[in-house]
Amino acid sequence: MVLRDLPSVDELARASDDPLAVDAARAVIARAREAIRRGADPGELTALFQEELATARRPALRRVLNATGVIVHTNLGRAPLAGAALERVIEATRGYSNLEYDLSEGRRGSRQDHVASILTRLTGAEAAIVVNNNAGALLLALAALAEGRDVIVSRGELIEIGDGFRIPDVLARSGARLVEVGTTNRTRAADYEKAIDDRTALLLRVHQSNFRVVGFAEQPSLAELSTVARAGSLPLLDDLGSGALLDLSDEPTARASLAAGADLVCYSGDKLLGGPQAGIVAGRADLVERLRRHPLHRALRIDKLSLAALEGTLLLYLDPERAVAEVPVLRMLREPADAVRARAERLAAAVGGEVEETVARVGGGALPLHELPSFACAVEESLAAPLRERDHAVVGIVRDGRLLLDCRTLADAELDEVAAAVASCR
Repeated sequence: MVLRDLPSVDELARASDDPLAVDAARAVIARAREAIRRGADPGELTALFQEELATARRPALRRVLNATGVIVHTNLGRAPLAGAALERVIEATRGYSNLEYDLSEGRRGSRQDHVASILTRLTGAEAAIVVNNNAGALLLALAALAEGRDVIVSRGELIEIGDGFRIPDVLARSGARLVEVGTTNRTRAADYEKAIDDRTALLLRVHQSNFRVVGFAEQPSLAELSTVARAGSLPLLDDLGSGALLDLSDEPTARASLAAGADLVCYSGDKLLGGPQAGIVAGRADLVERLRRHPLHRALRIDKLSLAALEGTLLLYLDPERAVAEVPVLRMLREPADAVRARAERLAAAVGGEVEETVARVGGGALPLHELPSFACAVEESLAAPLRERDHAVVGIVRDGRLLLDCRTLADAELDEVAAAVASCR
């Protein structure tokens, strides 16, 4: 084929009445010209045109079957939602809702009222507020309580988490001034005491969620920091990061932090809690009210879909046993290794793979030293790319020349789908 043999855009676009047909035809013909100039075969243009249309209509945000063994996988959407949470989203958003309407009074209400009471029940806090994520929660708290004043933080807690998010940067954007105390590995309560002056607005403790300092290390307990804060008539803010409502190894819970003396805690909704993206702040009612009234609150407020999913998730926690059974993150964390092995054996039998013992991780910047015994179905490495390119992608881990499909992060109901995907890609 030579350039003069190419059809016009109009000729190729006539093969479809799709509104995107002209743009698709232009793209196909442009690539065909480039191929011809390189001396390559441009391919069958009508078929390429139909593929281009299909790609244009294909959703960019797609479901992924997580076979990586990383439970709270930041790149794969973090926590999958419980069925009850999904039902709340559908029920609350398929029509209108009382998002900001007080049905009993017949007047404007607050979206915060829908989850505040359940959060106070679950954490023991006086009040609570929810925004779009934990970075937003921390930013709002610092702006509302410390703008133009000093915030004291241990050098060992000036962390960076995913995508370059750094605590010092958040402090700067909030308008607060950072005051570092202690050293990277050792900070004492006395270091905070010495740093307090009339410019100090609050003490900030940041949980070392995605790393641990071991060996010659020391950090004051939350109770010790609380004593220092009380003596200086200052609030103590505890950024828990991932945030848990149930006891999960050495990850602090919101209730325990408040009981130990924190005035406010902030944490994520889509990590160990197992809900949607959200940032939760709970604690003293007077401080929460200052956050609620701050102008940033409106810019950072949670949307109605996330709010409905969060409420559905939190309702499960009223019965901890039900939460463990129905919140996917908790189920995967608590599931016995024998049950994971059984899934790996079933998948291996279905696809002709081999069962391999491996280790799963919590992910999401939580419990960095925690390893979960797991089992994977090992298949040929060449399947990794085609499995990722499916409409319902399957993402595993390539290791030692094989693709491992870790079954701790695959549900029983997903195994047949993964097996079919493997078969279609061979």
